[in-house]
Amino acid sequence: MPRFQPVDPATATGHTKELLDTVKQKFGMVPNITRLMANSPAVLEGYTSFSGALAGGWLDPQLRERLAIAVASANGCDYCLSAHTAGGRMAGLSQEELTAAQRGESSGEKESIALRFATKIVRERGWVTDEDVAALRQAGFDDGETVEIIATTVLNVFTNYFNHVAETEIDFPLVKTAAG
Repeated sequence: MPRFQPVDPATATGHTKELLDTVKQKFGMVPNITRLMANSPAVLEGYTSFSGALAGGWLDPQLRERLAIAVASANGCDYCLSAHTAGGRMAGLSQEELTAAQRGESSGEKESIALRFATKIVRERGWVTDEDVAALRQAGFDDGETVEIIATTVLNVFTNYFNHVAETEIDFPLVKTAAG
């Protein structure tokens, strides 16, 4: 049971209603995480703005979903793992790729390097080495893409921690982390 009262999109008003309506238009539903974030329109707007901005960036949707899955697995967040597994399927990832992303791996070497980098950010609280950054460059990621990998990782750390604290009820097909 969530620790906070979810905002009902049917009774929301003002800016909160606008934000929840936008979420529904984008996803065809209002996920429980956004219903809980809607307790503070500033939090919901910050989250939707940040994720929307990254969706318009250089990283493709499959890599963004893989990164989210790897981060959710590293942080033991069943909500985000479930949500991003569903999103990864919609982005065209196979079951094998979804499972590999949970281990911070991919069948592609370039993607594997990005996933290892993201999980190292989580494990080391951002303290990566020069060699870690050099590995991204050698794999073909430029500075802009590297910055987006960092931002995608950090956005997912936020949602993982939010769900841990809020005890968000999972409203996607359940996928459990090794820690879950």
